[in-house]
Amino acid sequence: MNKSDWKKGGIVLWIALCLSGCATVGDVRILDKDIQRLDSQLSQIQKEKDSIRKEMEAIRTELTAFKKETETNHSSLQAENQKTRADLFLRFETLQSELRTLSTGVEEHKVFLKTPSREISRIKEDVEVRLRILEEKGKSFEERNRSFEEKNRSYDERVKGMEDRLKGLDAKLTSKLTEMEKSIPAKEPPVEPKGPSTTAGNLYKDAYETFQKGDLDGGRRKFEAFLKQYPNMELSDNAQFWIGETYFLKKDFEKAILEYEKVVVKYPEGDKVPSALLKQGLAFLELGDKTNARNLLRRVIDRYPQADQAEIAKKKLETIK
Repeated sequence: MNKSDWKKGGIVLWIALCLSGCATVGDVRILDKDIQRLDSQLSQIQKEKDSIRKEMEAIRTELTAFKKETETNHSSLQAENQKTRADLFLRFETLQSELRTLSTGVEEHKVFLKTPSREISRIKEDVEVRLRILEEKGKSFEERNRSFEEKNRSYDERVKGMEDRLKGLDAKLTSKLTEMEKSIPAKEPPVEPKGPSTTAGNLYKDAYETFQKGDLDGGRRKFEAFLKQYPNMELSDNAQFWIGETYFLKKDFEKAILEYEKVVVKYPEGDKVPSALLKQGLAFLELGDKTNARNLLRRVIDRYPQADQAEIAKKKLETIK
């Protein structure tokens, strides 16, 4: 019942008493005072109600702004997290591929076994340095990740504090208006469905792990699926090289040569070109084609004189008669 309803009720009651002849002057005065008192109480409650609603609107505005800030920070942290993980994985995979190239098989790298111990020591030291760098990167990533988690916890605590304030105001408002109007239920924030996302890094990692386990056919199929979906990204030349490796390790040297050639033609600026040329030379040698083998090994030396593959090519050339 609002203020005007109370007034109307009082007037009607006063008229009824007067018409009935039962009301005294004192009765009328008492009734008038009651009406004035109720009117004053209703005005005070209405003011409190308006004040609480304004405060709630201010809190909700602040909470909305803070949630937007939290979502922006979370997206930024997540993007940086993914970039760091991708960088670490790519560095580690590059190191693994170089080591694998150097040790594909005893038959393919007998010359490597004859490398002077001093050269082997140098390579070992280089590998150890790279591993230490990767380990330091991993530690740095863990520290940053802990920092991100602490920030997220801080944001969660702030949001919870503001939500508690809102709950307190809602309870206060409900108590004040219980006898005047029905409370309005608060709307639940919409929950957006989350679905799994498959990234290029996940696909590549799955294919490489399958290859590492010795499932050459399965690894090849996964690398081919990766290239079909991501033909021109940073890991595409790596995927094409490993397809060639699956054929080489199965001693299907002709197909291996064709797949290595795709690395050279499609990704001429990629870091797998020296390895692809070297493996093409070794494949021709396995097929008994010494002429093409020599040409490809010399090509590695001429184009990439500072690469480890050039050193292997030099040693291999010395054994071809």
